[in-house]
Amino acid sequence: MKEFVEKLVKEIVDRPEEVVVEENLENVRMPLLELKVAKEDMGKVIGKRGKMIEALRILLAAASKKHKKEYQLIVVDQD
Repeated sequence: MKEFVEKLVKEIVDRPEEVVVEENLENVRMPLLELKVAKEDMGKVIGKRGKMIEALRILLAAASKKHKKEYQLIVVDQD
């Protein structure tokens, strides 16, 4: 799933080389995917009123059904 999200986000942003998706498996039931992008691309990834990130989460949920596992997607600031 990590690669799936990374590929989608790289198509949206202006600086695809700065897209990083890290998988956090602390919660085995619902692994966490942490998405990091360039500051300039945060608005593109989140979208107006959060519509873009919500769409990414819906696509992730649909794709993860095949693996019978749910993932949580969050955008993390790269400070």
